[in-house]
Amino acid sequence: MENLALIDSFSEFKDDKLIDRVTLMAILEDVFRNALKKKYGSDDNFDIIINPDKGDMEIWRNRVVVADGEVEDPNQEISLSEARKIEKDFEVGEEVSEEVKLIQLGRRAILALRQNLISKIHEHDNTNLYKQFKDIIGDIYTAEVHHVRPKAVILVDDEGNEIVLPKENQIPSDFFRKGDNVRGIIENVELKGNKPQIIMSRTSEKFLEKLFEQEIPEVADGLITVKKVVRIPGEKAKVAVDSYDDRIDPVGACVGMKGSRIHGIVRELGNENIDVINYTTNTQLYISRALSPAKVSSIKIDENTHRAEVFLKLEEVSKAIGRGGHNIKLAGLLTGYELDVIREGNPAEDEDVELTEFSDEIDEWIIAEFAKIGLDTARSVLNQDVNDLVRRTDLEEETILEVMRILKEEFDS
Repeated sequence: MENLALIDSFSEFKDDKLIDRVTLMAILEDVFRNALKKKYGSDDNFDIIINPDKGDMEIWRNRVVVADGEVEDPNQEISLSEARKIEKDFEVGEEVSEEVKLIQLGRRAILALRQNLISKIHEHDNTNLYKQFKDIIGDIYTAEVHHVRPKAVILVDDEGNEIVLPKENQIPSDFFRKGDNVRGIIENVELKGNKPQIIMSRTSEKFLEKLFEQEIPEVADGLITVKKVVRIPGEKAKVAVDSYDDRIDPVGACVGMKGSRIHGIVRELGNENIDVINYTTNTQLYISRALSPAKVSSIKIDENTHRAEVFLKLEEVSKAIGRGGHNIKLAGLLTGYELDVIREGNPAEDEDVELTEFSDEIDEWIIAEFAKIGLDTARSVLNQDVNDLVRRTDLEEETILEVMRILKEEFDS
């Protein structure tokens, strides 16, 4: 062998765990045949023998002997006088096998050959990597933080594969440092040119579902089925579970004694509040359970519009809506119904309504201003003097009067 760089190429790749011996030999032969085509116009009459373990190879060109002066294709034919320089007893019509030395391809061709070899190996590795991660989309995966960027965290797994965790796929409370281990699901694998880009997610509903499978034995064994998961990442989630075995309490099994089983999942998700409810095909009961922790008085369902009017006592309304409206939003997503809260009866003078219930009419920052001075219900605001409220808050008189009008209309109605 004349070219040490090429031998180095063999030893560089022959032990690569992502490529077997047969595949490597096929790639090497393909690379050499391309070089021969460029040099001689055809590779049909060449035999290539490769030993990648030793970094050794032989190339033999087979040509037919023709009479002197009758050579039409120098690649396929050899003159009798030239053939007899190799062996004296050759005759016209016989086949001559002659070894082709790499140096005959030319220095540039050899350098191009090495580069082509490296390119083919990387292409093979990328194809394998793409297939490997395509097969585990939706599964939990763990990798280490390699670099934290403004729009994404770059992770590296034990095999050195790069995984991207985009900002929008991170839980709002997530905070990562270099070297941290991160769990998420493989959400997608995208081809960027010839290189696969592996995308991880921690905000997907599938991540929470897979955490249930991983952390709760009955779910992993199939005794409990996760029917549906809805999330507002980092804030709140609702998980509907069912069991075909009447002896198993699916909610109790998932939550565990004093929340022992679900605690690890909650911690993994940045203290996301998780409601686990029993799934049922009874729509009214399902909606009622979905609105937990609120106690529903009655429900009126319109199957045509997929809407439901939910009747609740005044003290249950704020529980049904939840902080920031999260509870009722998730209940609607879980059941597939648009839920309208109806307050039961007329509020008596001694009854009150929390200000958060008016978040659809009053801006949250205004409600927060009242909360700063201890006013968190409608009547607590209505009982105040307007001038006193102007003095005690950062609100304009006009704003306070508008709030009082809204609150008064609620009680008048």
